[in-house]
Amino acid sequence: MAAPSEPAPTDRAGVTPPAEPSGVTPTATPSHPKPAGRGVRRLAAPLVAAVVAAVVAAAVWLGVAGGSTAAPDAGRWLPSSAPAAPWAGSSATARAPGDPFAPRAAPLTAPPTRVRVPAIGVDSPLERLRIGANGELTTPRDFGQAGWYADGTAPGDVGPAVIAGHVDSVDGPAVFFRLRELAAGDTIEVSRGDQQVTFTVVSTAWYPKSAFPTERVYGPTPDRQLRLITCGGGFDPSRRSYRDNLVVYAVAG
Repeated sequence: MAAPSEPAPTDRAGVTPPAEPSGVTPTATPSHPKPAGRGVRRLAAPLVAAVVAAVVAAAVWLGVAGGSTAAPDAGRWLPSSAPAAPWAGSSATARAPGDPFAPRAAPLTAPPTRVRVPAIGVDSPLERLRIGANGELTTPRDFGQAGWYADGTAPGDVGPAVIAGHVDSVDGPAVFFRLRELAAGDTIEVSRGDQQVTFTVVSTAWYPKSAFPTERVYGPTPDRQLRLITCGGGFDPSRRSYRDNLVVYAVAG
């Protein structure tokens, strides 16, 4: 049967210090002895300079390595209701994780036009979905195509982007019929113009439509995330509607 309109966001759904100088051979005692401290100062000066240089180099190294990966990676696992993290910025201009010297990606300016999910054979253009007169998210007109929530986050931007699709129709399986087969580690590719954003599945979950976790699905996130949504579970003939929603959670990268 045809999947119903998706519930609307408003309703539901080490540095090693240099070694001590060694191998210094004492010279013969001069006929006019020099003050004892002068030789010590001559040996100590290079040593102090070397230690200072090492400490400065260590501080610079730690500042680069420590500041480039820890915070952004942590953001992926924060609850969706957490406030935006200070490192959250334009996702389109972020450097590759773990490489502070990588070139910045070109800005994502084009709208999403296509979604591919290789593991389940999905390769579909994307319709624009909006909130209908009944307050629910509209569904794609074509059962063989998916759509993205155009009034929300675009896939590849910071936040929770949503792509929805039918599970079946009176004619048989629809675009997201095999969505339940996805598992952690599978990839999802979204095209935006001539650029592509890749997401990695982290989890899947079933929710009754009567208790859809709107905040978890649509709430703000500090990084680039994606949700794929379809219907499923038991079918209610009286309402011509499936009782549940399947949500696939994925993160960019």
